Amino acid sequence: MSLGRVIHALIRRGDRAWVAECHEIAVVTQGETLDETVRNLQEAVTLHLDGEEPGAFGLVPDPLLSVTLEVEAAVDAA
Repeated sequence: MSLGRVIHALIRRGDRAWVAECHEIAVVTQGETLDETVRNLQEAVTLHLDGEEPGAFGLVPDPLLSVTLEVEAAVDAA
């Protein structure tokens, strides 16, 4: 089994805040701004993996965090 090098996360607009959710590990966080959400995501991932063996999550040591931003397409109703 090969270990993953990247943790993928999706950021999308929720009802009241931006929401970030990881695919490979059980991490979900939010923030009022995109910058705050990214900072919260980095902190949450770090805390989730702190003291754990990354291989137990299928990850290499010091994995990268790849973030995708999901936004609504601007559709002209005219």
